[in-house]
Order: sequence, then C-alpha cells, then structure tokens
Amino acid sequence: MSGDEYVMQVVNKYKLPSAIDTFTQTNLIIPLKQLVTTWAGGCLEDIYLSGSRAKGTAVNLSSDLDLFISLKSITNNTLKEIYNSLYYHIEQAGYKVRKQNVSIGVSIGEKQVDLVPGKKRAGFTNDHSLYISKRDTWTQTNVITHINTVKNSGRINEIILTKIWRKLHNLDFPSIYLELSVLEALKGKQTASPSSNFWSVLEYLNDNFIDKRILDPANTNNMISDDLYKYEKEAIQRKAKESRGQKYWRDIIW
Repeated sequence: MSGDEYVMQVVNKYKLPSAIDTFTQTNLIIPLKQLVTTWAGGCLEDIYLSGSRAKGTAVNLSSDLDLFISLKSITNNTLKEIYNSLYYHIEQAGYKVRKQNVSIGVSIGEKQVDLVPGKKRAGFTNDHSLYISKRDTWTQTNVITHINTVKNSGRINEIILTKIWRKLHNLDFPSIYLELSVLEALKGKQTASPSSNFWSVLEYLNDNFIDKRILDPANTNNMISDDLYKYEKEAIQRKAKESRGQKYWRDIIW
C-alpha cells in the first residue's frame, strides 16, 4: 500500500458526511434551536450550522457540532452579557454546559454541540462581534468567510488528516487555527499527493509554526495565532517533530 492509499484510508475511516442525520436533527439541533429562540426573543437574526460540518472537515473522533447564533445589531446587551446569559439559560434548562473560548459547549449524551453567540455588525454584511472568554475581550469575524475559505481551499483531505492527528495525539489546537495553518503550510504545493502534503504540514508545524503570524481571513486585525499560548504551540511542535521521526505511517496516524 502506498502512502497516499494509506492516508486516504485513514481519511475515509473517520470522515463524517456534511449532512446531519435525522436523530441528531430531532434530538439535538431542534431542541437547542427552540431553547435559543426563546432566550433571544426579538433579538434573534438567525441560527445556522457552522464549524467542521459546514466546512466538510468533520471527523467521527469528535462529537462536536457547531451552531452559530446571530443576534441583531440593535441588541443592547454587551457581548459578555450575551455570552453569560446564554450559558445560564442553557444550564437552567437542565443541560450540562461548559464555557469555552468563544463558544458554550452543551453535552447531550455522548454528543456535544458548541453554541457560538455573536452580535451582527450594522450594515449589509455577515460580520459579527464575538466574546472571547479566555481573554475577557472581543473580536470581529465572519463565520461565512471561514466556511468558504476552507470549503474552497482544495485542502480538505489534508485538513481532515491534521484534525485526526490532533485528536489521536490529544493536542489542543483550535480548528480555525489548524485549518489556516494547513493552508499556510501548503501554499504553492500540488494537490495530487495527500501523504506528501500531510508530511509538509508536519514539517511546517515543526519548523515554522510557533513564530508564524496567522491572520483571520475575515478580519486582518484579528490574530488567530494568538489563540494559543507559546507553551501550547510548543506541545504541537514537539508532537510534529516526534511524528516526523517515525518510520511508518501507522505510527503517525492510524
């Protein structure tokens, strides 16, 4: 078996379809949408699927599902108030919840839905302001731009491989940061060999990742590479170096 055949076998083993199954729609998405709709009231603009399922990069090693909650620009509450209010509303409904960086994780059985609340910016754009709980600040971004950047990149397999590698080796590596890092690592590379490209991603993570500034494609004032502290980046670098030292693909990703 060639390297390309092996890594594509791994991709096919873990890759999830973009379409959401009926069970998940009925038991997770619809109840949560109803709960969020009640919470938001007249401030609600829209609720839609975001994250890896919308981008086509979801893997079954992670049970996460992302719902983006768009609130109208006229919403008076601060971003921190919005974030905390949604957290307590979901918690009081009896769900197990936890605060994450820009999302609120809701555990339902073995599944988790990440709710990302944002306030729409004024005007005819999809730009939103989001609260960053990790740093008690806020950022402006555009989730639709993120989705399209990844979907149209031609690097879906390499992103999936890197997400599988991240999960198998228990690394903290936020998805948007991971995705943009893969795109940076593969600039100018051909698309025909996923194994060679994934090897280039590992090389990038070992050699260039820590000091590379990664900007949000939806807002160049937003430094995505600030989402991890240096020691967290160093953990990714060490694992990439270790992986590149392996002789067989099965010891890197399986």
